[in-house]
Amino acid sequence: MTLPQILSFALIGVTVVTFATGRFRYDLVSLVALLVAIAIGIVPVKDAFTGFTSDVVVIIAAALVISAGIARSGVVEATLAPGLRKLKTLTTQVPAMTAATALLSIVTKNVGALTILMPTAIKIGRQEGSSVSALLMPMSFISLIAGLSTLVGTSTNIIVSQVREQTLGKPFRMFDFAPVGLSLTLLGLAFLSVAWRILPRDRQGREDLGESNADAVFSTEATVPDDLPDDLKTIADLDLDKEHVVVAGIVGSNGERRDASLGAPLVPGEVLVLRGADAALAKAFDRLPLHEVRADKDVEKDQPNEEVRSIEAVVQPDSPLIGKTARRARLQDDYGVKLLAVGRSNERITERLREITIRAGDVLLVQAGENALPDFLKSLSLLPLADRAVSLGNPRKRYGPIAIVVVAIALIAMGIVPVVAGFFGAAVLIVVIGALPIREAYGALEPEVLILIGALTPISEAVQHTGGTALIAAGLAQILTGIAPILVLGTLLVVAMAAAPFLHNAPTVLVLGPIAVMVAQRLHLNPDPFLMAVATGAGCDFLTPVGHQCNTLVMGPGGYRFGDYARLGAPLSLMVILLGVPLIAFIWPLAG
Repeated sequence: MTLPQILSFALIGVTVVTFATGRFRYDLVSLVALLVAIAIGIVPVKDAFTGFTSDVVVIIAAALVISAGIARSGVVEATLAPGLRKLKTLTTQVPAMTAATALLSIVTKNVGALTILMPTAIKIGRQEGSSVSALLMPMSFISLIAGLSTLVGTSTNIIVSQVREQTLGKPFRMFDFAPVGLSLTLLGLAFLSVAWRILPRDRQGREDLGESNADAVFSTEATVPDDLPDDLKTIADLDLDKEHVVVAGIVGSNGERRDASLGAPLVPGEVLVLRGADAALAKAFDRLPLHEVRADKDVEKDQPNEEVRSIEAVVQPDSPLIGKTARRARLQDDYGVKLLAVGRSNERITERLREITIRAGDVLLVQAGENALPDFLKSLSLLPLADRAVSLGNPRKRYGPIAIVVVAIALIAMGIVPVVAGFFGAAVLIVVIGALPIREAYGALEPEVLILIGALTPISEAVQHTGGTALIAAGLAQILTGIAPILVLGTLLVVAMAAAPFLHNAPTVLVLGPIAVMVAQRLHLNPDPFLMAVATGAGCDFLTPVGHQCNTLVMGPGGYRFGDYARLGAPLSLMVILLGVPLIAFIWPLAG
């Protein structure tokens, strides 16, 4: 064994042990490992940062932006809502939510699919007779399995495709993973639709800062348009119960208030005072032909490229706004800030926005150019709340992101554009058409995952270049010689599955992928099924909350403990091993 091989093995070993302790962040450990690799000379400086510019990092980043754009469009939630309202028990809710998660994980990145559907699942789980903890873990697990169905569904597939290109000269195509991934997805759906019953149902999840005020009730106003459709004649016809929005008052064109009962007629030009959560009000405006408050007056911006933001701010006791009506405060005329809604605890507001007398403790939902907000908040003694995406006042491009993704996938499937170009182009176009503000696009990226992959890629390549991969492969090939090929395949899948909780799924593929290829070649077998086994094993971490970000994502909201994952994950892992190995061998022949 040469000195470079010893150094590379030692560095990988120390990195794995540090990952396993869980005392330090994965991204920090990977950056330190890269720095050490440069210092000891196993990674040349000229190659040290190639991982950050690799196709893998670009595809993952683009997939996350695409998922965020689809989530913001509201198409998925709007499509699911009618059916989900009919599901009253966990017996029907778990299969429905896992199936929806699986379908979305196939066409977007699995973590993005889970992020899109989690708010809906949490809302369902808080209803009587349901349970958040019974919903979220099955959704996380099925997102991992379904993500194996396409090249971009999970990081492990993207990385193993790159390994194939580096070692065999050609990457996997977009849907090469589909036969194995879809088959395992169907098996996983059948299993999880029954096995969720072994999960605890009484766990209390925690909310993050954004969720804690996401259900706060605001009052805003909407103007009834002149060209009202014939089927909208009364308040009842608006069917605002769908969004849990109520009409608190009606103000005529002459300023007089009138009855706001369900049978009250809708009169063009009159103003409806609406009450509901920010997101609920936004959905109502998306669905109905009502005009939002001051929709005809755009927010002024200092620069053409300045981003317009909507935020929540609390009126502090020393604010000069206290005692003034919104009309007297002249927020848009004097500060360039549009008042969208007002939230007030324990009081039902029935006045128009401009007539509301502002009090200390009121929550103002305002919209302004990004540059104007700091001075506005400071001068009027307003305290911004936790940063979260505010829906009201931000019109959504409902079908634009879906159309862009469909075209991109079609171009990739027909071989017209490479995967990296197709997904990069789709992500950029989603931002360009305004479906996702650039700030939210940056927020959708997972820098810790991108850094982890970018930093460990050159270290993995260093192990190959020093001959370390060949050395390990030769040793394994000698041990496994004479064993049935399908058992060799199963061994690599189990090793990958066991390593993922400690190494994280992406480094597992970076390390084991090249070894799998060389083991197959030395045994005169087809490398493709072995690469599939590594990707499947590394992508199916059901035993811990730390091996994949999907599992980490549901831990807090679901109130799970570390051991809860193995309770459902161990039998699911066994199913993947017992059925996945022969499935891979059947679809990808082992003979070289």
